[in-house]
Amino acid sequence: MFYQLEHFSRPLAPRSAFLRRFSLSALAGLTLIGTSLLAGMLGYHGFEGLSWMDSFLNASMILGGMGPIWSPQTDAGKVFAGLYALYSGLAVIAVVGVVFAPVVHRFLHRFHADIADQDDSSQ
Repeated sequence: MFYQLEHFSRPLAPRSAFLRRFSLSALAGLTLIGTSLLAGMLGYHGFEGLSWMDSFLNASMILGGMGPIWSPQTDAGKVFAGLYALYSGLAVIAVVGVVFAPVVHRFLHRFHADIADQDDSSQ
């Protein structure tokens, strides 16, 4: 990971640190989406000879989970479209994990801190 998360035994990080982590994670997610979209555009343009605008439309529709607009005509284009569709499904799951990791970490850390506070006050 490109930033350090606090250990569960440490206090909860300030809101500014959380927002910085979330921003970095969102930037990493957007970078992955942009790279995936570019790869799809290059594939459709190269294998199927689609215009850049049609390549963008097809790649973004597959990456967004809506399905293709253009049906591939060549065998290479069909193989590319299938592999790109499989990759896109996994990429979306990865992006969600990357973007929301700081949110989940903060939630779990706060939950753990609340339990530790209750244990300390009962003694």
